[in-house]
Amino acid sequence: MRSDKVKKGLEKAPHRSLFYAMGYHPAELDKPLIGVVNSANEIVPGHVHLDKIARAVKNGIFAAGGVAIEFSTIGICDGIAMGHIGMKYSLASRELIADSIEAMVEAHGFDALVFIPNCDKIIPGMLMAAARLDLPAILISGGPMLAGEFQGKSVDLSSVFEAVGAVKAGRFSSGELEALELAACPGCGSCAGMFTANSMNCITEALGMALPGNGTAPAVMARRQRLAKEAGMQILKLLAEDLRPSKIMTAAAFRNALAVDMALGCSTNTVLHLPAIAHELGISWDLAEINSISERTPQLCSLSPGGAYHIEDLDRAGGIQAVLKELCREELVDGGQLTVTGSTLGTNCEKAADPDGDIIRSLGEPYSKAGGLAVLFGNLAPGGAVVKQGAVAPEMQKSTLRARVYDDEEAAVEAILEGKIVAGDVVVIRYEGPKGGPGMREMLAPTAAVAGMGLDKEVALVTDGRFSGATRGASIGHISPEAAEEGPIALVEEGDRIEIDIPGKRLALLISEEEWNKRREALKLPAPKIRKGYLERYAAQVSSAREGAVLRLPAGEARKQ
Repeated sequence: MRSDKVKKGLEKAPHRSLFYAMGYHPAELDKPLIGVVNSANEIVPGHVHLDKIARAVKNGIFAAGGVAIEFSTIGICDGIAMGHIGMKYSLASRELIADSIEAMVEAHGFDALVFIPNCDKIIPGMLMAAARLDLPAILISGGPMLAGEFQGKSVDLSSVFEAVGAVKAGRFSSGELEALELAACPGCGSCAGMFTANSMNCITEALGMALPGNGTAPAVMARRQRLAKEAGMQILKLLAEDLRPSKIMTAAAFRNALAVDMALGCSTNTVLHLPAIAHELGISWDLAEINSISERTPQLCSLSPGGAYHIEDLDRAGGIQAVLKELCREELVDGGQLTVTGSTLGTNCEKAADPDGDIIRSLGEPYSKAGGLAVLFGNLAPGGAVVKQGAVAPEMQKSTLRARVYDDEEAAVEAILEGKIVAGDVVVIRYEGPKGGPGMREMLAPTAAVAGMGLDKEVALVTDGRFSGATRGASIGHISPEAAEEGPIALVEEGDRIEIDIPGKRLALLISEEEWNKRREALKLPAPKIRKGYLERYAAQVSSAREGAVLRLPAGEARKQ
């Protein structure tokens, strides 16, 4: 066993002594040491209950003959971090999570790992660590939050963000907003819509790294506890079979994940996280491949923020396995890929429910013939830009709009809430990319304000930052190259015309070549926004959104083979 290096042999007597200091019995040191990586804390709604999930996982490990050893990692709540400096740390925390897990696992010689994430950056951070370490591993999330109820309708966190704009526009009272605040998030779990956290939990199931049900079984259900126990028991089987992440997360598995992403209408943030996970395995793809997968994969679900349903509804309709079963009918996913069940993806979903025709539609009657995401190219985004096309109104699929330019999110939000943005405008928010932000902040506050003020069918947003999974409307992010790398978005001026053609996958700044060259020669970048601490180091090493915003070695330092 890998853990023998910290517990076996004469030279390891001091190591064993330290184990005994913690109360371990000598008999336990003859068993596999299974690391239980728990991101529980008291500041993230999706994580406040993970102590219970961890207890269930450990019970499963003990029942199957292993020794469960729990350690922690950080987790940031994107909702609480939204709209201030805290959001600069959200994406950047993904790398800290992966690195800290690597350090703990290599230092202590674990044989296998069970990861317990639930929210946005924690899931990909843990998957990156799983890929990098390549030990038998399985993920079990804390599960989605139930939707709230307000004025006879199902609501969630995005409803509250949008209500802020509605109050500013006089379409909603402050008293109603206070009541909505108390109703929208009724308990623990990852926020109830197909936002980034739930997108990643569902995709993890499709990727093969989690048991069936991981993406949709609600946090408060006993079934979630049983699933956690099963994960704990299953990790001993994966260890016995030496079934590692590299055997599961193949290039074909990532294509499966993208196909399910398109069918569900997932968050645009998945386009950042999947390349980052694949990078750890030496797997890469061109952003244009996302369009080819989207073009052949219909959108079968319409969940909040693009639709009225929530994750609990998807769960009742059969969950991710039902979606996979439907995609397998036309070979839109590769059912032969291995999963942590020890069986193939196709075998896992054989007994899943058929589409109900509403929450999950059939391939013959989808919500849209194209998938939920699209990548746009053009002179404004030569390296690509991402839009959740399944959440864009028909009126905004093709338009030419007037640019209103802001060099940070705060200025844009102020302009929107003060009524300075009107129909026919495209709000350009730049210097918010991975380097320029730094940290590539989510822009839920401005997009929600636009939607809440009733302008989401008349106003677009374009940024080198990113958007929350809770965003809806013509919100185009991840523009690459970013402004801080002298990307074309840095050349946009107030009043310019910008052409958006989502069906044509085009995003263009409509100025002459002469004007373009003039602006390029005159361009001067602003000073870095952060000049201390982790974010300064992050900005110096982070790659573009096109590459998943992974950290690179400093310029001039080649990776040693």
